[in-house]
Amino acid sequence: MWGIVLQRGEGSPSLARQIFQQISGSILEGTLPPDEALPSTRELAKALAVSRHTVSEAYDMLITEGYVTSRQGAATRVTEHLCLDRSRSSRPEPLVTETFHPLSSGVAADFKTGQPDLRPFPKYVWSRLHSDAFSQLTPDLLGYSGPDGFSPLREEIADWLFRSRGLRVDPKNIFITAGATQSLSLLADLLYRDEREFVLEDPCHTAVPTLLRNRGYAYRPAPVDEHGLMVEETGFDWDSVDISAVYVTPSHQFPLGGILPANRRTALIRHARDNSFYIIEDDYDSEFRYQGAPVTPLYALDPERVIYVGTFSKTVFPGLRLGFSILPEALQKGWKHLRLYADVQCPVAEQAALAEFLRTRKMDRHISRMRKLYGQRRQVLLEEVDKIFGQAVVQTWGDASGLHLALQFAEGNFDRKFVREAKDSGIRISTIDKYSLTAGKHTDKLLLGYGHLEPEEIRKGVALLYDYWRRQSGIAGGKSKRDDQSFDIEKQPPN
Repeated sequence: MWGIVLQRGEGSPSLARQIFQQISGSILEGTLPPDEALPSTRELAKALAVSRHTVSEAYDMLITEGYVTSRQGAATRVTEHLCLDRSRSSRPEPLVTETFHPLSSGVAADFKTGQPDLRPFPKYVWSRLHSDAFSQLTPDLLGYSGPDGFSPLREEIADWLFRSRGLRVDPKNIFITAGATQSLSLLADLLYRDEREFVLEDPCHTAVPTLLRNRGYAYRPAPVDEHGLMVEETGFDWDSVDISAVYVTPSHQFPLGGILPANRRTALIRHARDNSFYIIEDDYDSEFRYQGAPVTPLYALDPERVIYVGTFSKTVFPGLRLGFSILPEALQKGWKHLRLYADVQCPVAEQAALAEFLRTRKMDRHISRMRKLYGQRRQVLLEEVDKIFGQAVVQTWGDASGLHLALQFAEGNFDRKFVREAKDSGIRISTIDKYSLTAGKHTDKLLLGYGHLEPEEIRKGVALLYDYWRRQSGIAGGKSKRDDQSFDIEKQPPN
């Protein structure tokens, strides 16, 4: 009756649910017109060979959700204005312009950036710490604990920052987040002021301008050289521009790798003080420095003007989704309000486990091991690039720390077509121009991530990149450009 077909097999919805779904579907499609009378429960039950109670339950669902109306002593009838004209349906245009793409099996050389090697992570140790930490949580800690974060973790982060960077921080100024991206999202909303712009390093990570554009917040690019943000050469007068905040990566500029020198740091602090804006310091991977101790954070110069953003995605694992921000007292009330109505807090069990990972110094030892491992891979990459390309063809940028480096070519014009065709050839690589706010300034540079690659994978990847680059450049045979190309080293950053 009415085309209703019931499935009685195991795992099927209840018979009442099936009757409801098929009648409501017919109403939406227009098969059952408005004001059409439904058969009595007795009649439909007999036609479908089900109990009257089953049909009554289905009718109750239709009445509750407004598909039909019922009055005592009258037939149950289809409600008006419910038909959806399928011919008018259209697929909405996508709102997102950039999507996360996992590594495909066809990639032979994967130079993806920002990817730590997760294979050596001590999963057994973490599992034991996680279990022990969770078992010790009191019932009140399993409820909502607020936007500040797990207090023992905030205290351990403060101790760790002092051990690793000599940074003295009051734990009450540390706020736990679901990674650096959430920190930056909250800070964008917290610091934005009408008619004021954000100032971003150019180039910078695509996440920052993307989240600002998504909110309709204006931003302005500030150029970067081999030393980082060009504070006095940004193309505008700091005193005449209304600024919401300045975003910088002073310990290891992303993606070019420079370390912001003291004269630029102090100049930036002076501008922030004179013009009443904040500085967002993104310290995303400075734990992995291969020449000397980790760079002192900009935060140390002025804790009232600098907001420090840290993450555990590189030092522990990205799936942990924990990070932190160090906030001046003046911003803390606003931060708590925004976080409270975003997601309230991060999972407490993971915070407790991370606190133990820090307290027992197991994270310190893990970072030390990974720094040595990444340092060896960095050396393999540098040697292989020099051996295959040669310094006359390629100069490296930002190789003193982190999990990536940039290659600048004596001749090169690397665009989306180059990247797309490289992918078709089994090579995953990025251009610096992808991260540029002002297109065309860094088309001669490529970005190579190496932290997740074994030495043999690095050697193979560099060889594949050279062969592909040679074909794209029209170089015949196996001749290297080191023999016929002169690189103006005087104009390039030192290794």
